[in-house]
Amino acid sequence: MMTAITMIPLMGGVALAVDYTELVRERQETLNALDAAGIATAQQIVAGASDTDAKAYAKTFFEANLRHVKPENTTLTVTLPNNNAGGGTLVLEAALKYQPYFLPAAVALLGGTAGQSNLNFSARSEIRLKNTLEVSLVLDNSGSMTELGHGSSQVRFDLLKSAAKQLVDQLSGQAQLMKQVSKPVQFSLVPFAASVNIGTGNSTAAWMDQDGISPIQHENFDWTTMTQGNSPWPQRYVEKVGSIWYARGTDWDATQKDKPLTRFSLYKWMQRISACSSTDSSGNCRSNATYTYAPIASWSGCVESRPYPYNIQDTAASTSTPATLFVPMFAPDETDRTDSYSRPANNNWHLDVTNSTDDPTRQKYMPKYFNYGTKVTPAYGSNAGPNTSCSTTAITPLTDVSTSAGATAVKNAIDAMVDVGATNVPEGMAWGWRTLSSTAPFTEGRPETEKGNDKVVIVLTDGANTYYTPTSVTAQSYSGSNWNQGGNDLAGNKAIYSSLGYLAYGNGSSSQTKPFGSTYTYGRPFLGTSTNVSKTDYSNANYTKAMSEHLATLCDNAKAANIIVMTIALDLDSSNTAEAAQMTALKTCSSDSRFRKDPTDPTKPAKLFWNSTGATLSDDFKAIGNELSNLRIVS
Repeated sequence: MMTAITMIPLMGGVALAVDYTELVRERQETLNALDAAGIATAQQIVAGASDTDAKAYAKTFFEANLRHVKPENTTLTVTLPNNNAGGGTLVLEAALKYQPYFLPAAVALLGGTAGQSNLNFSARSEIRLKNTLEVSLVLDNSGSMTELGHGSSQVRFDLLKSAAKQLVDQLSGQAQLMKQVSKPVQFSLVPFAASVNIGTGNSTAAWMDQDGISPIQHENFDWTTMTQGNSPWPQRYVEKVGSIWYARGTDWDATQKDKPLTRFSLYKWMQRISACSSTDSSGNCRSNATYTYAPIASWSGCVESRPYPYNIQDTAASTSTPATLFVPMFAPDETDRTDSYSRPANNNWHLDVTNSTDDPTRQKYMPKYFNYGTKVTPAYGSNAGPNTSCSTTAITPLTDVSTSAGATAVKNAIDAMVDVGATNVPEGMAWGWRTLSSTAPFTEGRPETEKGNDKVVIVLTDGANTYYTPTSVTAQSYSGSNWNQGGNDLAGNKAIYSSLGYLAYGNGSSSQTKPFGSTYTYGRPFLGTSTNVSKTDYSNANYTKAMSEHLATLCDNAKAANIIVMTIALDLDSSNTAEAAQMTALKTCSSDSRFRKDPTDPTKPAKLFWNSTGATLSDDFKAIGNELSNLRIVS
């Protein structure tokens, strides 16, 4: 009797163990089949399967891998990536209906309810398709790109354009198969030389300095020469209220009167005579002639580099921190006077209309910009007059290359690039980073928190950073025996105007009290640099050293923000001190590969740096394409 009594719980335990073991087995088998079906279906989607075919394939593959589970006891739900919030992931869910061998005890003991004959369980598998990519091509458009590529019969610029378009085609071909993911691969293009062109359409953007409050907005301008009583025009004068200069008087139109004055105001109000009905023998318009007026120049789209540290950051522009706002480039008209060598200033493009013999005063004298002269004169375009050093085509924001139209747009922008000007790699790279950002100035980038998305900056240059002294280059052609000695620097600017402005702001010294009471001890290239950079050495080599320090910090900042940095040194000479230093800087700047090992030390990852020549550039871009393709493997 005792044996019979004890056998009841023993047999119950055995029955429960049998059901529990079988349940676990079927549940694991279902999950295994789900994972296998997810990976297999993801590969079908990547290969271009339609929605209907992908779902049918998932069901067939799933059921074929259910070894001991009856397919009729399962229900499969497939959520394709294009129906999934955020995109990029394939979700497979299976409901499993298990019928215990021993009822009703097993149902109760295994979590069921009274009267229930089956146990219901679920399993879920999520597969990320190839990662999405955002790539910024930051490409050197300086004048040296016109030289022949080493080992090639083509000029560097043509080689670069071909290789860059080849990269777009390679990634575009892959992206076009990703029908289930929105914008799987996007490219931006940032041509750079001495500056970067952000596009004229951004003139009214909130992140541009619309009120003249940036500490660099009024560099090189002395608005006190147009205050009431000083201005040549009684009804066109200015007044400073707080930190802002306002237009006063009835000679301003309604769009400007009592509004802040900025560089945009200068572009608008600088007028020239574009036609007149009659002229005298000297070509001057007669006083009784009919005059037609037009702007001297329109803003070409380039902006100055923000003051350190914002020049090497992606910090959002805000009126609460004026130095974060972006300011349009405006190359000041330099003095009309020549030096003892008969050299004119490098950027003398307008009459000074003042008799002062002090050249910094002549440079900063504001009434000249509102004097339209007496002769018919042509307008200035890009890289001339106030647009001097604005030589590149505009940025192309992130563009989806999974469409043929998008890929074509990026390649057309590459073809449209022009090669002229100096080399400011930090400015180019900073804007490359900004095009990848999800926040202004450019907002096409995916959120930085989105998983499965890689942001990549590819920086290519064929030379060291350059910022020139006025006497080291000729920015303006002129006759005379000293034509090869550059232009004069009577105003004491210490540099050719570029996105970095001047080094000494037209006062002949290394320091100047800035607008609004703030003081910069040094010009922008020297801000934030170490003691290795002399603050009194006004030479091209020292300027290069300062810019390279900014580049190094920028690279660290970008990588800390999870930007993958790839760098390419094109035709740099290791025997040249400046170029060898640039090669080292570019290699240090680059990120580590996730997939390749350093061939000289297999314990370390390879650097994403390519020491290219004209002959190898195409193959090196193919290697970059392979690296980018690996970033998009199914995870």
